Amino acid sequence: MYLVHMRSDICYTMNALSQFMFDPKQIHLVASKHVLIYVRGTITYGLRYTSSSGVLLFGYASSDWAGSAVDQKSTFGYCFSMGSTMISWSNRKQGSIAQSTPEAKYIAASDAFKEAVWLRKLISDLFGGKLDSTIIHYDNQSCIKLSENPVA
Repeated sequence: MYLVHMRSDICYTMNALSQFMFDPKQIHLVASKHVLIYVRGTITYGLRYTSSSGVLLFGYASSDWAGSAVDQKSTFGYCFSMGSTMISWSNRKQGSIAQSTPEAKYIAASDAFKEAVWLRKLISDLFGGKLDSTIIHYDNQSCIKLSENPVA
């Protein structure tokens, strides 16, 4: 899980650094060197696929609220595993500005669920048959509280 989390963070970091491509500062060069050092140290890592009796898809999702200091947009990420190996991941800014933490989490959960539906369809088409339920691990306590008391 750590490797995939770092891989999603590298994608986000490179995206953030690319925003300063036309007017880079010393801090951007230092951050770029840190990313390259990390990549050089993990060049021999890879994905390992093992066989199992069934096809099990599960995922993890997370978000923050107003994480970007530049435009106050929230960032979110998700990753999905099939068996023991990650097959899909994403880490990016949300398209709209969320007004609260529950709203940012709801938007992130919605995108993760859309990805899960697409992956289930793809896996079903590739392997045939019926898949087990897809489990998505997500800290959604604020969304649960909001649904229990929508007036607050």
